Amino acid sequence: MSADRGVHVVEPRYARTWLLVNAARPELFDGAARSRADQVVLDVEDAVDPRRKDAARADVVEWLRAGGRAFVRINDVTTPHWRDDVEQLRGTPNLLGVVLAKTEAAEQVTDTFEALGGQTPVVALVESALGIEEARAIACARGAFRLAFGSGDYRRDTGASADDLAMAYPRSRLVVASRIGGLPGPVDGPTVGGGHPELRENSSVGVSLGMMGKLCLDPDQASVINEVMSPTASDATWAHDVITRFEESGGVVRDGSDLPRLGRARRIQELAQAFGIQPL
Repeated sequence: MSADRGVHVVEPRYARTWLLVNAARPELFDGAARSRADQVVLDVEDAVDPRRKDAARADVVEWLRAGGRAFVRINDVTTPHWRDDVEQLRGTPNLLGVVLAKTEAAEQVTDTFEALGGQTPVVALVESALGIEEARAIACARGAFRLAFGSGDYRRDTGASADDLAMAYPRSRLVVASRIGGLPGPVDGPTVGGGHPELRENSSVGVSLGMMGKLCLDPDQASVINEVMSPTASDATWAHDVITRFEESGGVVRDGSDLPRLGRARRIQELAQAFGIQPL
């Protein structure tokens, strides 16, 4: 988020809304940075015609050097464009990280991380059946920062529908892999079409499965995603009270439900603090 608007800044590891912006349209960059999206992702992959990738990449680098801050979705490692992406982006100031398209193996994450200098976070965008099956190894790869779900390409690869039941398996695989890899919860795929009620429902389903963020294509979706994927003030109050009572008791465990309840409360409190949500 842009600090200039006086809005609470959300760190990438907690980011809920990841706004994809066509890198071939640099006139959109500043507006995206001023939106309510937690993170902006300038897309030099699927959004850009192959004949325009060099120009789009140059515009991205210029904008970052001028003070813009964003992630960049780069082309997958099997394409000739990947090498150009990492060479041009390496060492670019204000690059927060990259989103690696069509990730299917752990070494693709590590190769990208190393090609960028060994410090740039890599969000692995998993978009195929093979990627889902390799999710655990990808999450454990050196340089992996978060996992994200390319749901549209996954459906195209597998023939699965957009139905919540059909999408439960790949989403759950990414959630479990992220936990094993010690990563924050994964970023869900975008909701394309429909209005805010459908977006709210889809976001809620993702949260119920353990997703912690969501890709989007429209900055107007950010407020809905941020609301659904955040603890409420009443959640923050419950968490505060649980933790306070436990501390006041001297950390005494009364029964088998105490530690799970305390763990959930601490997680809610961590997220509430990250999003600037105060207990009632």
